[in-house]
Amino acid sequence: MFDKAKQLYQLQKQAREIKKKLKKTHIEAEENGTLIIINGEQEVMEVKISDESMQDKKKLEKSLEVGFNKAIKKSQQIGAEYMKDVMGDMNFPGLGA
Repeated sequence: MFDKAKQLYQLQKQAREIKKKLKKTHIEAEENGTLIIINGEQEVMEVKISDESMQDKKKLEKSLEVGFNKAIKKSQQIGAEYMKDVMGDMNFPGLGA
């Protein structure tokens, strides 16, 4: 029982560390002259739109949609890698880890 509590405490501690790391991680995705920058917590940091992209509203809307989706997917992959490292160290019988 004490071992499980200790493991859960360690997991919480590592999760806090990962959260800090994700906050500092910046992810960029570019699509047709639009640049989306988010952090690992999927907060938008910056959006840059080229002058050329401003000429076609529909193309700009699609570029923003695709760019945000790319950035979010990248951030999810990074977060999953961080968690994979943590969960690989833990031993929770019955949870498959």
